[in-house]
Amino acid sequence: MSLNSFDDEMHKLVLSEDGSYTAYSREYDEHYHSTKDGALKESLQKHVIPAFTIHKNKSELHILDICFGLGFNTLATLWYHQQNGLNCKLYIYSPELDSDLVHSLKDFTYPEEFECFSNVIEDLSEQGWYEDEEFSIELFLGDAREYIKRFENQFDIVYQDAFSPSANPILWTQEYFADIAKAIKKEGVLTTYSIALKTRLALHLNGFHVYLNKGEDFRSATLASLSNIEGYEEVDVEHKLQCNPDVEPLRD
Repeated sequence: MSLNSFDDEMHKLVLSEDGSYTAYSREYDEHYHSTKDGALKESLQKHVIPAFTIHKNKSELHILDICFGLGFNTLATLWYHQQNGLNCKLYIYSPELDSDLVHSLKDFTYPEEFECFSNVIEDLSEQGWYEDEEFSIELFLGDAREYIKRFENQFDIVYQDAFSPSANPILWTQEYFADIAKAIKKEGVLTTYSIALKTRLALHLNGFHVYLNKGEDFRSATLASLSNIEGYEEVDVEHKLQCNPDVEPLRD
């Protein structure tokens, strides 16, 4: 596969520091992943590993992947499931506004860890869904805000991985997280790379407990749940607001 076959007027292939490729979006003026942490490492450390550590020994898991983008979070989830011999059915639902991007993913240069999922990538790229005995994946090409309103008490895991609040604020507002609070289960977990106080405040105001996700080889991230999470440091959002009284959540 040519390393440049994915590039077009809207996207540019970029090598990240863990050796995996991500892409730069000319529309949003941002990379799809942290080039410093690395595309694959970011998906695993900030989303997949903490979510699956919290949800051990489940017979099935329902996952909302906001937004599909290059598909790293979904594919890293399949890889983690395979590598750890997990015996649970995964149901993954993911909205994506950029249909041209989805159709181009069969030309993207994925890490070798994803080679065994080439048939999954092709089906998602061409028809927007995939299913076998272990995995059921549904892509929704359209507005994520409208899509999430279809669900209530549905998701065990939400990967909150939209472009940044400054670039794509509509997917980080207090009202948006109110819809997420309705869609996620009480014991569900939301993962996100964002540590912005505005993001954490929007979660807090919707009843989420907010936690720090940190490690030695990646930049800190955030976990959130409507229930308490054991094993992670809880963020005292009220105290941070006392120190930063002018901070307000993004609003629609």
